[in-house]
Amino acid sequence: MKKPLNGIRVLDLTNVLAGPYCCHQLVHLGAEVIKVEAPKTGDLARQLGADERLNKKLMGISFLAQNAGKKSITLNLKSPRGKKLFLQLTETADVLVENFRPGVMKRLGLDFEELKKINSDLIYCAISGFGQSGKSSDQPAYDQIIQGASGLMSITGNQSSSPLRVGFPVADTVGGITAAFAISSALNANPRGAFIDVSMLEALMSSMGWAVSNYLNTGVEPLACGNENPTSAPSGTFKTSDGLLNIAANKNEHWIALTDHLDLPYLRDNPQYATREARKINRKKLKKELEEKLKKQSAEKWAQELNCLGIPAGKVLTVAQALQSKEISESNFLTEYTDVPGVQRNLKLVTTGIKLNGEHPTAANPPPALGAHNEEIFNGVGVSSVELKELKRQGIV
Repeated sequence: MKKPLNGIRVLDLTNVLAGPYCCHQLVHLGAEVIKVEAPKTGDLARQLGADERLNKKLMGISFLAQNAGKKSITLNLKSPRGKKLFLQLTETADVLVENFRPGVMKRLGLDFEELKKINSDLIYCAISGFGQSGKSSDQPAYDQIIQGASGLMSITGNQSSSPLRVGFPVADTVGGITAAFAISSALNANPRGAFIDVSMLEALMSSMGWAVSNYLNTGVEPLACGNENPTSAPSGTFKTSDGLLNIAANKNEHWIALTDHLDLPYLRDNPQYATREARKINRKKLKKELEEKLKKQSAEKWAQELNCLGIPAGKVLTVAQALQSKEISESNFLTEYTDVPGVQRNLKLVTTGIKLNGEHPTAANPPPALGAHNEEIFNGVGVSSVELKELKRQGIV
């Protein structure tokens, strides 16, 4: 299958998650992604993850998660020779992605204004916590900082547990997806050449559109509602005989079908539940009445029955259970690489949440060891293998 970004070369100067995740999307869509890393240490994510042995080998699980299919080179961008090599690489590139703190690339003499002099078609994407300008632009910003700054933590959890961090690095991930979308769009421009400024804060708040819009246009400040859907009721999690069940009876026909199936049609005659707004106001009392019935059988059984009636429902799963579900295990969403260099065992990784012509786009190769592609890439810009050995001795690569 020919992928949409075949023939596109990306220089990936990013670390940890937002930038690497952006380039993870691009490589799955066919781009050649060259990961430019610091000699000896590489991406910090190489030292992060649940397997301490792999962290010491600079193949940490956190790195493996979003670097499949990339090519790794090492290069000291602070050295004159390293800069010269980088400029040669930039001439061959379509895209450059970096997530340094604003100002770092300018101090290196490698900012967009300099690089476009040698490659006017270059698409330069800078990902940062607060964007490239403004009073907070130079502040360090990891995922948790952005979650707090966006207001997201204030609406996560319930009234007793909020503010609460979302359980995965959602700000980094949304920032990365936003950057990949912007880059893909810029590649369609004619002529090419653009500076893309991705603020993780703005990207995350953009994804919070419903909560933000309610406040902006009605003055109603969003609250932490826990597992309840504030826009409808009954819509949230409900206790069953063996665990929690999600039910989203968001339409009136769902409400009618649900009360009929639970043999509770009389609830519809109760003024407290007669309308959508009334059910939202009295959701706690309504939940108790529904759970008296729902506790009589398993979440899985209820999910099957309710879905057959067109009522959206599903058992609340752990990550392990989700990975073992038919929806995931039978969809080719996961890719397995055998005997991965630097890992010395098989490795399973997620792909992307899209299919092209019925297939998940996958990366042909596993995540690379640090500097694994030095010879291939540097030979391509005229550096001989003999010279490469000398550059390595000098700490330039």
